[in-house]
Amino acid sequence: MRPFAYRQARDAQDAIAIAASDQGAEFIAGGTDMLQLMKDYVRQPSQLVDITGLPWKTIEAGPQGLRLGALARMSDVADHPAVRDGYPVIVEALLASASPQVRNMGTIGGNLLQRTRCLYFRDVATACNKRIPGSGCSAIQGENRLHAVLGGSEHCVATHASDLAVALVALDAVVVIAGRSGARRVPLAEFHRLPGDTPERETVLDPGELIAGVEIPASPAARRSHYRKMRDRASFEFALASAAVALAVENGVIRQARIALGGVATKPWRVPEAEAALTGARPEPARFMAAAERTLSGAKPLAQNGFKVALAKHTLLRALAAVSQGA
Repeated sequence: MRPFAYRQARDAQDAIAIAASDQGAEFIAGGTDMLQLMKDYVRQPSQLVDITGLPWKTIEAGPQGLRLGALARMSDVADHPAVRDGYPVIVEALLASASPQVRNMGTIGGNLLQRTRCLYFRDVATACNKRIPGSGCSAIQGENRLHAVLGGSEHCVATHASDLAVALVALDAVVVIAGRSGARRVPLAEFHRLPGDTPERETVLDPGELIAGVEIPASPAARRSHYRKMRDRASFEFALASAAVALAVENGVIRQARIALGGVATKPWRVPEAEAALTGARPEPARFMAAAERTLSGAKPLAQNGFKVALAKHTLLRALAAVSQGA
């Protein structure tokens, strides 16, 4: 680990000012992802700005929806009665995403900002455009079994790591961002960027900005929601494919459908066309298969990860079947 300075922010504006004045500064809260990358020399901040003292730890639920402070702990959110009752997909994604020890430290904002698990990104002896822009992407011709089949480019094919982000995208979540010019709100579906030719830019955050919270609107679909994750081992493993689904069913007809995929794309992957194919239809296997086919229609497998196309379809079908039971 390289030497770095440490500052504890007094308030949000102090944190923003410190980061804006030093391009090498980075924010830290739970540190579950940051510290690993620093130990591996992948991230080398000039100073860490500790934001754990900011008043963003609240979990607020009401008739209009749910608001999660960026510093709320993953374990606290997963255990909150209002989240369990009204947004089960969030609880399931959190419980599937990490060990209890990590959930006790990890924050909601940090989870959304965690970096990819691509082995080349985490190995400083190899080329990675995300780590060193212009150096190349070793995964395209290398070990790419775990990589993306959706949303990749010639510069990067790394998958997005967060389970929680997939669930929140399916629920139309909005990210509240604090910066020098005040607060702004961005739909989570637009928060993470496709790699394109600038894979080092993963989000729409500008220098000095940080996540203050996440807002999730209440809906009948959110109450009937589910997260399904497929992985190589049963615990503390990242998704090969995952699906977050939410359905509002009335009189045997789907009135609202929300679908997002994880583990197969360079960002949480939402497909409105597949949702539209389900809306107004009965929750039947044939309709679910049509939606799954549409969701993966643009897949571009690499040499070793073609199996992810079929796996993602199967995962989505199982998730849809789970939420449609008793409809």
